Amino acid sequence: MKSLKALNHTLANSKEAFDILQSPVYGREISFADHLEASGLFPLKPTQLEIFQINLGKMCNQVCKHCHVDAGPDRKEIMTRTTMAQCLRVIRSESSIHTVDLTGGAPEMNPEFRWIVEEIRSSRPDVKIIVRCNLTIILANPRFHDLPDFFKANRVEVVSSLPYFTASKTNAQRGDGVFEKSLEALKRLNDVGYGMEGSDLVLNLVYNPSGAFLPGDQNELELEFKKKLLDRYGIHFHGLFTITNIPISRFLEYLIRSENYEGYMEKLVGAYNPSAAAGVMCRNTLSIGWDGYLYDCDFNQMLEMKVEKSASQHISEWDAKSLLERSIQINNHCFGCTAGAGSSCGGATA
Repeated sequence: MKSLKALNHTLANSKEAFDILQSPVYGREISFADHLEASGLFPLKPTQLEIFQINLGKMCNQVCKHCHVDAGPDRKEIMTRTTMAQCLRVIRSESSIHTVDLTGGAPEMNPEFRWIVEEIRSSRPDVKIIVRCNLTIILANPRFHDLPDFFKANRVEVVSSLPYFTASKTNAQRGDGVFEKSLEALKRLNDVGYGMEGSDLVLNLVYNPSGAFLPGDQNELELEFKKKLLDRYGIHFHGLFTITNIPISRFLEYLIRSENYEGYMEKLVGAYNPSAAAGVMCRNTLSIGWDGYLYDCDFNQMLEMKVEKSASQHISEWDAKSLLERSIQINNHCFGCTAGAGSSCGGATA
């Protein structure tokens, strides 16, 4: 058997991942396209371009078991200022874009991170800027210690993953000591006003299940997280997003290694929800890779499924009309976004 590192890379970046995703489950052929067609949604089309999600690079100070980006300290892919400038031209020219979502890896590790945040804020004061912060980056190095103040100065909305409100589950998924460091980072964000009741400094948390199962009810989990984190640690936050683990990259490797792949796919297919399918994030979101290539979503980006060829495929060739007229690229991993209450970078969708 290949080493886990080699297997991760293979499943994230080659045809093998497509073959696995399209393979029968318990001897039964499955097709996301067939489910969309039965729901009157095939081919899947964009509704509008409203959210511009930019991956600033795959470098990260953590190596999380569920990471669909396969991010880590050894990843060298990083967006250049030239590509960022091309993104900025689009953000300035497209008034329909109301949210710019900066992600990674740890987006803050890109040396041009502060530059692009300040450029977005100065040129589009009206736009919402989201940074997907892993929390521990704030403590990783003295040059990151002032991030809470930087976020506040630029009116950045912070979205952070916290797998659970206990150390054992969080550290098992994200690494030893991550829970304790995450709590300290959350306290620092609270200290400057993030997550506090009545504050417009928005702090939201993200919950991913730690195994081969779907997340519970988002509202119920949010109430539980708020009570536990406040009672035990005095921590405040605004909302909780539940996100289904998508069967790609490290999570796909885990499913195969633990012999849970077929069972998990059966759960996703069985929980297909037409309402969730109608509200999938790829219909109003565009994902920009670290190298400037365009994708229908962050998950397609990790499978190197660029937007269809009839549309502009690179930020340097931007053509809004062709992108709005394109058909969205799909595969069976898309069942993860349409199961149960649905899943997106902003939590449940149905």
